[in-house]
Amino acid sequence: MPKIQFKTSSGDLHTVDANEGESLMQAAVRGGVPGILGECGGELSCATCHVYIADDLATRFPPASADEQDLLEMADDCRPESRLGCQLRVSESVDGLVAEVARS
Repeated sequence: MPKIQFKTSSGDLHTVDANEGESLMQAAVRGGVPGILGECGGELSCATCHVYIADDLATRFPPASADEQDLLEMADDCRPESRLGCQLRVSESVDGLVAEVARS
C-alpha cells in the first residue's frame, strides 16, 4: 500500500496509506488531510484538491489534460507544479510522494 505525504502550509506532514488506483484527492479526503476538500467528488470542476507536485516526481503521473490546465489557470495560487489531486492516480511508483497542499 503506497504511503503519500501531504504537506500543509504550516509545514505539517500528514501521511496517508493510499490504495492503488484511487486518486490523491480520495486518499487525502479519506485521511482527513486539511485543505483537501474534494467538493466536486473528482468531477474536475472545483479545484478544492489543488496540490503542488515537485518536478522530479511529476513525471510519475500523466501530463495534465487541457481541462485540468484550464481549471488550474483559474486558481489564484497556480504554479508550474500545480495539479489537481482528483486527476492523479496512486500506484506503487508514487510510494513516498510528498504533495504540497495549495490551500491549508
